[in-house]
Amino acid sequence: MAFDTIIVGGNIVDGTGKREPYVADIGIQGDRITEIGDLEKAETSNRISADGLVVCPGFVDVHVHSEISLLGGRDQFAAVMQGVTTHLAAPDGFGWAPLPSKLAQELWHYTQFAYGDDKVPLNWQTPDEYLSMFNGQIPANLYPQVPHCAVRLGAMGWDARPATTDELKKMEQTTRDWLEAGACCLCLGLDYQPSANADLNELVYLSKVAASYDTIYAAHIRYQLIGRKPAWEETIEIAQQAEIPVHISHERVDDESAEVLERVERENIDLTFESYLYPAGMTHLAMMLPMEYQTGTPDEMLANLENPDVREKSLPYLKEKLGEGNQIVGYNKSGRFIGMLLSDAAKHEDKSNEEFAYDFIQEELAIETFVMPWVTPLEENERILNRTASHPRMMIASDGVYNIPHPHPRSYGCFVQYLGKFVRERQLVSLKEAIYKMSGFPAERFRLSDRGKIACGLAADIVIFNPDTVADRSTWFDPVQPPVGVDWVFVNGTPVIEDGNVTGKLPGKVLRHHK
Repeated sequence: MAFDTIIVGGNIVDGTGKREPYVADIGIQGDRITEIGDLEKAETSNRISADGLVVCPGFVDVHVHSEISLLGGRDQFAAVMQGVTTHLAAPDGFGWAPLPSKLAQELWHYTQFAYGDDKVPLNWQTPDEYLSMFNGQIPANLYPQVPHCAVRLGAMGWDARPATTDELKKMEQTTRDWLEAGACCLCLGLDYQPSANADLNELVYLSKVAASYDTIYAAHIRYQLIGRKPAWEETIEIAQQAEIPVHISHERVDDESAEVLERVERENIDLTFESYLYPAGMTHLAMMLPMEYQTGTPDEMLANLENPDVREKSLPYLKEKLGEGNQIVGYNKSGRFIGMLLSDAAKHEDKSNEEFAYDFIQEELAIETFVMPWVTPLEENERILNRTASHPRMMIASDGVYNIPHPHPRSYGCFVQYLGKFVRERQLVSLKEAIYKMSGFPAERFRLSDRGKIACGLAADIVIFNPDTVADRSTWFDPVQPPVGVDWVFVNGTPVIEDGNVTGKLPGKVLRHHK
């Protein structure tokens, strides 16, 4: 039997989290793994030695703002260089289809802080029309989710109120259109507009629709409006009322969440979460305003900020949120202060941190992005990260933001950091468990049946890396740094990384979930 490629003698970590690593050869034909075993005598024109290296399934990033950057630009291969072979679209419920042009442009303005200066058509009338843009154009696979921000916007605009029965029916139809197009999840950003305005009734209603398609519910939960612990509890309430598995975005295990996770175990609630394992987030400053001043279209919000009373009420709020001003400027419309601390930029403008932040939102038309460090002490941060790294309900996801001048280091380093720091150096989690948390676990959770494992008949999304050297090089002040130790990455049987170098090939596909 002849193979297109044979990977010889690698230490296979199969992505199940159960089987111990074992040495074998892997035969690839077309886009599939067709044989695993001793293939020394088999024919191939492409025999790759993986002696001393780990061979594992491609990683699945379930929360990443990458769908536009996958189409081109500086960061097109940033994630695949770390072994990510499948990206989920519509993180935080962000998405722009199917919307009338005016609404799509308003939502693009609102979400641009996570997508940079990319130009996109913004005229997709159906989910399939949007997804067709990626065919033959991307280096890794893209897997759609239902973008709740677009679903709500299309039904009722930016209104900060509960939906009517007719509006819920309209949202249901758009949700069904996405699920029929192969979306794997109802995805929401409940601190972002307009999703933040959805009440529990709306979330349960749409979750029941998603559950009928054997998909799940995933959300950036409602931290700003109700607080973290109540937001976890609201997610549990949705799980119970809608009878749907739930997933919480970019979380961590500290004393507050551990208490809720104990309840999750005790009551056997079908809940998972993901973490990127860095002690800082990344978002826009506008999110730090009182929620009542974040509502409306971007233009309406900006007009409201001109009101002296709004400024007066917002400044103390911003002062508390910003603390020492150790946020790092990642992106803004004018390109000012990139890579600087907010406090240094404020001094440059001879303003307090909160005055600078308020004015900056206005001056940059609310298109600005900052790295946002946690407010807890450094030692406490490391304790939390270590505790999170091995939690059985946690999977790895980057929340990467791309095509901006100064991204968060997780964009270039999330997956390899886990392998280098938490597996090899700190030995907090075994290699087989770590690979499961990056491949088999997210694939199972998000209904990706033919990815996430090394097995005959499955898609040939495969990573070959050196367990002794794999590491991130991306730092807080020099984030655009590719990783080391990832030698080969195959997507659908095609090498996108070859001997550590980008090949430029674009074998990624739009994947679809079907009940």
